[in-house]
Amino acid sequence: MDVVMTIAGTDSGGGAGIQADLKTFQELKVFGTSAITALTAQNTLGVQGIFPISPDFVLQQLTSVFSDFDVKAVKTGMLFSAEIIEVIAHFLQQKNVQLVIDPVMIAKGGESLLQKEAVEALKSKLIPLATVLTPNIPEAEVISGIKIENEDQMANAAHKILQYGVQCVVMKGGHLHDQYSATDKVYLADGTTFSMKSERIQTKHTHGTGCTFSAALTSFLAKGYSLKNAMIEAKKFVQLAIENPLNIGHGHGPTNHFAYQQRKGQYEVSINES
Repeated sequence: MDVVMTIAGTDSGGGAGIQADLKTFQELKVFGTSAITALTAQNTLGVQGIFPISPDFVLQQLTSVFSDFDVKAVKTGMLFSAEIIEVIAHFLQQKNVQLVIDPVMIAKGGESLLQKEAVEALKSKLIPLATVLTPNIPEAEVISGIKIENEDQMANAAHKILQYGVQCVVMKGGHLHDQYSATDKVYLADGTTFSMKSERIQTKHTHGTGCTFSAALTSFLAKGYSLKNAMIEAKKFVQLAIENPLNIGHGHGPTNHFAYQQRKGQYEVSINES
């Protein structure tokens, strides 16, 4: 049984954060462990409160898990503060694990999930350790300092981020203004790129898509998939989760983590090599 870990905040509404990660791990048949960085009072309408965990206790959770389990891959989500990021980075640089960073900054309702002073710590301490970084467009703009309104600017931002030392950047294209499709561009440190294109689904039920995609990617990497194939399967997982909504909650509802196992043989992602 492959063991993975999520380092993130909770979502009491169950659609994102630790809860979404563990659901994804379970569906993909890897054993999920966790270290919680913050508790949130949250639902599909927004974040009503945040209670950060002390950096020392985050470290204690990491130490407990790694002292007992052979963790193959780790993903991070909401990290909240520079102090928490520094503790995680110092711990993980001593471990031989694949690291997927979902640079969670803003909740669907607009609430800040990462303190401004934590961005520099993310760039200087944690991103250099990462196998993959999975920013959406607004997150990539913050990390790179480049405004992104088209694919050329997306490429410029990705190449700027690669200079921080990460092996691969997945620029999620959901925020680009394409009415019919959502195209994610993958940029690797060796200079190769490819894109993954899927139909844009008109739905408000997209809460937790970033968490779910990065958790799926972490799962497939832990199971031994190549980086490219792990990306493709993770894209399938999140696309099917969006296409088959659960229709619960009164705001931005959660995605359907059950859909991949039910329909994975019926869906293919369009890949464009470049």
